[in-house]
Amino acid sequence: MLRSGLIATKIGNSSYYHEDGTSTHVTVLKVDECIVTNVKTQEKNGYNAVQLASIDTEKDISHLNKPQRKIFSSIKIKPKKILKEFKVDSENLLEPGTKLNVNHFKVDQFVDASGFSIGKGFAGVMKRHNFGGLRASHGVSISHRSHGSTGQNQDPGRVFKGKKMAGRMGNKKVTKQNLKIISINESNNLLIIKGSVPGKKNSIILLKDSVKKTS
Repeated sequence: MLRSGLIATKIGNSSYYHEDGTSTHVTVLKVDECIVTNVKTQEKNGYNAVQLASIDTEKDISHLNKPQRKIFSSIKIKPKKILKEFKVDSENLLEPGTKLNVNHFKVDQFVDASGFSIGKGFAGVMKRHNFGGLRASHGVSISHRSHGSTGQNQDPGRVFKGKKMAGRMGNKKVTKQNLKIISINESNNLLIIKGSVPGKKNSIILLKDSVKKTS
């Protein structure tokens, strides 16, 4: 059953100590108040979804363009930095103005986290694709870490799209599935999640119920 997710900010990594003394590597996420700003329905838009706004911005509403200004003025809230849609089932549609926080999830629940991975700049094939490189001997002239031949014969006479070559590494949307919520800190709006989450500190993370694992 599809229901809305949450918009979170990655605070960083830490260790969580259980009552028996064991520790677990965790990621700490902060969830600012998520407000439903718009609702999409099957009849009107062809699909069911809720639009959430979160994270305060210093921009004044007069500095926004008219479509964005209408979003926030219609429910009388200050402008928010992030607007994201979550597809939901018809029975899980929410009213505009509804507020969601960390209580939306439960302890021991599994979630999927999406974010942009850390960008590592332009990288060679050994770092980017784990190539072995060429021979480390005198016969190989200043090309020990190169990828070798990439082309074909006269037919097709080109390099196929998707060929593993040097290029920009990281900074891609990544979804990590089946992450377990270890603890929820309601007073500070924090989610403690087992394992790692894509992205660097202060990056935006989208959290949804796990599609593969429910318990």
